[in-house]
Amino acid sequence: MLYIYYGEKEGVINRSDVYFNSTYQDKWLEDDLVKSMIKDVDRSEVVGPHLIESPVLGPIGPRNLSGGTKTLILMYKDREHIFNATNCGDNCEKWILEISRRQDLTICLQHNMNFGTGEFEAEFINNHRRVHNMAELLDTVFDLEGIPG
Repeated sequence: MLYIYYGEKEGVINRSDVYFNSTYQDKWLEDDLVKSMIKDVDRSEVVGPHLIESPVLGPIGPRNLSGGTKTLILMYKDREHIFNATNCGDNCEKWILEISRRQDLTICLQHNMNFGTGEFEAEFINNHRRVHNMAELLDTVFDLEGIPG
């Protein structure tokens, strides 16, 4: 299940790029889901825990992955913290939904992330409203921001 806190929240890790660089574990890069996220978002192949082949940058280490990819990996592997999904682009939304299908996931959002045209399930922590699609998500965000519907 995906849980969303909309707005600023104390204790959320906002600098996931920096946090990842000091906390990631080599074994995370051996996980098939992590490899798939890296291949899709960064268009790169994991060769091993210290080597990733990027079509743009050439051979890189995990610290050179994009901020969005690092945030996704942290969301999946570090269940003790809440990460700011605003660090992710809309190309990460499908992976956030995939992670939330596999395990409960709480994220912080400070923008209207596009979760696509399909159905999904998420609950806003702010008001405990459940949403099942983008229209419901936007209605909830507008309510939280005080924008008349």
